[in-house]
Amino acid sequence: MLGCMSYGSSKWLDWVLNEAEGIEQIKAAYDLGINAFDTADVYANGRSEIILGKAIKKYNLPRDEIVIMTKCFQAVPHDPNFEGYLISGPDQLDRMRYTNQYGLSRKHIFDAIRKSLERLQLEYVDVYQVHRFDPNTPIEETMQALHDIVKAGYARYIGMSSCYAWQFHKMQAYAREHGLTQFISMQNYHNAVYREEEREMAPLLQDMGVGMIPWSPLARGFLTRPIETETTRGSSDIVAEIAKRRGISMAQVALAWSLSKPFMTAPIVGTTSLEKLKDIVGGVHIKLTEEEIKSIDEPYKPKPVIGHH
Repeated sequence: MLGCMSYGSSKWLDWVLNEAEGIEQIKAAYDLGINAFDTADVYANGRSEIILGKAIKKYNLPRDEIVIMTKCFQAVPHDPNFEGYLISGPDQLDRMRYTNQYGLSRKHIFDAIRKSLERLQLEYVDVYQVHRFDPNTPIEETMQALHDIVKAGYARYIGMSSCYAWQFHKMQAYAREHGLTQFISMQNYHNAVYREEEREMAPLLQDMGVGMIPWSPLARGFLTRPIETETTRGSSDIVAEIAKRRGISMAQVALAWSLSKPFMTAPIVGTTSLEKLKDIVGGVHIKLTEEEIKSIDEPYKPKPVIGHH
């Protein structure tokens, strides 16, 4: 699965690709066999969705072959030329006239998906995800709104991203109890150097039959190069050793490790380099031995929970 946070505007984040390059990378990903594309309304303040939509239209990517996923939660700036993240507390956002334009209220969910569909130039998305848990909106309101956007045809399925297991369970249980649309996916942070999701979230997803589609399986590039100066090594060193012994890249080993897990559905990969994208995709064809998997697993040490806020 291709993560599209890398496409939007270099003025938003300096490592992000602008429109022309972004469109070409999306087409290249499709040609490499990737059929699922993940974005969010907050990525480059809507530009990522625009670029994904333009790529689909320019290259006439067959709608029945691809899966389009986007997310809502944070406020998207009113000013289309605004750069950076609009991240502030609720009180400040309300003073800036963003009331009901963030979080998971019914009003925001409906307004956000309509705007996302306009930017994507699509009639519907395949999976509409909530980017974070909203402690300020009743779960009943959120789950009913998500159910209603599916009934309205704006989305085929719904998903969740980056929350605690108890939060996910509470929302999913409410949907089950009341006959509402249930989450079919969880987009969380998981890789060889951050495995806290395996304690509660991964077993919960398996029990509920929900797909796990983690972001940053390469740990923001940490697992793609040997670590010389950083003190946090552990599993990364083993990945490097396996890559050297097999004559493949560390990125391929890291992706193969993710795919070896029984609770894994499809890691989300993202890059600004076409050559790196081609290399990462090669990891799909790598099968690690049980000994190699064990050698990566064993050095792991518990870490503070991150990625939920």
